[in-house]
Amino acid sequence: MGQLDRLFSLAGRSALITGGNSGLGLAFAEALGRQGARTVLVARRRPALDAAERLLKQAQIDVSVIEADLAEPGGPDRVAAALDHPVDILVNAAGINLRQRFEDVTIDAFDRHMAIHLRAPFRLAQLLAPQMAERRFGRIINIASLQSQRAFPNSAPYGAAKGGIVQLTRAIAERWSPHGITCNAIAPGFFPTELTADVFKDSELVARHAKQTAIGRNGKLSDLFGPVIFLSSEAAGYVTGQTLYVDGGYTAK
Repeated sequence: MGQLDRLFSLAGRSALITGGNSGLGLAFAEALGRQGARTVLVARRRPALDAAERLLKQAQIDVSVIEADLAEPGGPDRVAAALDHPVDILVNAAGINLRQRFEDVTIDAFDRHMAIHLRAPFRLAQLLAPQMAERRFGRIINIASLQSQRAFPNSAPYGAAKGGIVQLTRAIAERWSPHGITCNAIAPGFFPTELTADVFKDSELVARHAKQTAIGRNGKLSDLFGPVIFLSSEAAGYVTGQTLYVDGGYTAK
């Protein structure tokens, strides 16, 4: 291993990834696992969770799973109780976007967005950060969005939650960074996932979003590997409270 390669090594680290059964969460888990981390996937859909576990095991990644619904008030607590080893890296990737007109959003739908995107990351950090602090190392990564700073149609609760996650990221950093724990957010552009399936079915819309980027294309899930490895590693030890837009320059235009 080269002199600086160790800065990016995750060997001996353990990562908990919520929403790890598909999309961004599965991509993050693959990246961290390939870099040497022991991975734990959290999701509520058991068949998809089992399929993700099989996929990562085929890539020789050390992986286990926890079935839990993070929208339930006790969901994060059940996840923490199910862990049989300390967690060094927490990636809060679970998410939903019901894509309803503003006037059609119910209180229950609004609350579910807040529970998954804000309450669950807050509670998991509250539960796991003290253990990280005892070891003087921790990495908490939240998932922001283009909607953290701009609005898209039919996504008011999602956008409100993604605006909140940026501030929660700062709040976690302010509390825990003196104890060796960094907290940052990744804000992806348009990537092909379950949440963006409707977008990617529309070739005209796909082309429009690609044209909006500075690079000229929409994201590939592998574009996220480098950023999540960096923010999880020793290399990012002096980076905290930040939101990194991995959007091909979408927000730069």
